[in-house]
Amino acid sequence: MRKIVFDIETKNVFADVGKHDPSLLDISLIAIHDSETDSYSSYVEDELGKLWPILERADMLIGFNSDHFDIPLLNKYYHGDLTKLKSLDILKEIYKSYGRRMKLDQLAEGTLGKKKIGHGLEAIQWWKNGEVDKVRDYCIDDVRITKALYDHAREHGKLVFKEGGKLNEIKLDTKDWEKPIENKLTFTLPF
Repeated sequence: MRKIVFDIETKNVFADVGKHDPSLLDISLIAIHDSETDSYSSYVEDELGKLWPILERADMLIGFNSDHFDIPLLNKYYHGDLTKLKSLDILKEIYKSYGRRMKLDQLAEGTLGKKKIGHGLEAIQWWKNGEVDKVRDYCIDDVRITKALYDHAREHGKLVFKEGGKLNEIKLDTKDWEKPIENKLTFTLPF
């Protein structure tokens, strides 16, 4: 199964576009981990054409808050429909099991014992300052964390988050996470 773990950084925030609609934002950079090559890569807006063939051959997209944020935003740029791909949104799975949302940083600290190297608002400022490498490093680090959380959940059936100095366990049913779906994306780009 070819799995793509991904994360997107934006050039702007919801206050800039006047609505809480991810598709109104603009992508600065997307980073991925491709299980087929076991490698990380990133793409700025004018390089997205190189990303589409990778996504079109994927069996599954994995992200954090990706069904609500990343996929609708990425679909703004893609000429097909990325919702046709199987996706696993770790935050959505946590909400189903635990009944609330939480930050990626809380899960990284609780499950992996590490903190993120920044936050999204910093990445927007770095982009505006022309510090693309900082945005790239930050986004790839978030992908590494998301992949590690996914792998941990699959292996142990749980994640841990840190809140108020306390560690809290979230049990997750992962048995169907990699179950194939019939409606796989089949090259929806117009030719």
